[in-house]
Amino acid sequence: MTQVQDMDNKLMFERSQCPITNGLDIFGDKWTLLIIRDLVLGKRRYQELISSPENIASNILAHRLKRLEVAGLVTRRAYQQKPERYEYVLTEKGKDLKPVLEAISRWGTKHYPGTSVFRAVGQG
Repeated sequence: MTQVQDMDNKLMFERSQCPITNGLDIFGDKWTLLIIRDLVLGKRRYQELISSPENIASNILAHRLKRLEVAGLVTRRAYQQKPERYEYVLTEKGKDLKPVLEAISRWGTKHYPGTSVFRAVGQG
């Protein structure tokens, strides 16, 4: 999954040069921003991510995490050797989506009364 290819330092875009298009190519499905939300809130391990209230299917979560890793938004690192288990951490590129999530959250709480913002892991 590469939206942008570097051809001799000239960027080649898959669909267009629009920054919104290129962002949506990475996180424009119904699950990816929720995974990023959970990572921003402090979840790191697969079991923590799969337990989110939206009930993402295991195969979809695994696929989206891989896409995020390929896109440079997430780094996967082993935290256990036998059996090998991984945790997922946002890169700087991934962390740069935090203000986007905050803006979407503000919009959602304004236009959908009764919704609530999730708290960071360990903050009750």
